[in-house]
Amino acid sequence: MKRALYFTAVVAALPAVAQETRQLDAHEHGVGTLNIAIEGGTVAMAFEAPGADIVGFEYAAESDADIAAIDQAIATLSAPLDLFVMPAAAACTVVLAEAELEGGDAHDEEDDHDDHDDHAHDEDDHDDHADDAHDHEAHDDHADHADEAGHTEFHAEYTLNCDTPEALTEITFAYFDVFPNALEVEVQIITSEGAQAFEVARDAPRLDLDG
Repeated sequence: MKRALYFTAVVAALPAVAQETRQLDAHEHGVGTLNIAIEGGTVAMAFEAPGADIVGFEYAAESDADIAAIDQAIATLSAPLDLFVMPAAAACTVVLAEAELEGGDAHDEEDDHDDHDDHAHDEDDHDDHADDAHDHEAHDDHADHADEAGHTEFHAEYTLNCDTPEALTEITFAYFDVFPNALEVEVQIITSEGAQAFEVARDAPRLDLDG
């Protein structure tokens, strides 16, 4: 168990190899990320994808249909070997699989914002003008923040045990067949030999680990 937790931590702390080509805070529909750490027969994976890629929407689920779609997505994401298919010869089994949906709850800051406006009206005309400009900027910032808060992402963490790790020569991304809105996965892999970054696209869903 300690070993599984250790490798999960390693994945979370992977160096941002892909940062040179894509900002970490970008939320790009169609693009997911998969971080993989391999040591011996232990494979730890951390996966993220926009809500739109997985369930087709990113608003807060309220209807029974939307809630059911999220529940089904979490169940599907909790079966990593059905999404990221390892060679049968590697004899990989799932030790840990956890998936969840994050984001989608806008922060309620209107009361504080209104209090600030009321205080601004107590100033003289010159200060009112300056404060109004400040309030306008603050409102824009708040709106931007709300837009960001509206984004949802599915996160999943996996730990696998592979009896024959030398047979881990490729990963086939059946993920694209399961989720039609997904277009690309940015992959970072760290092993004892170092770190590598790849892009796996829908039209070429196989990652060659020997390359």
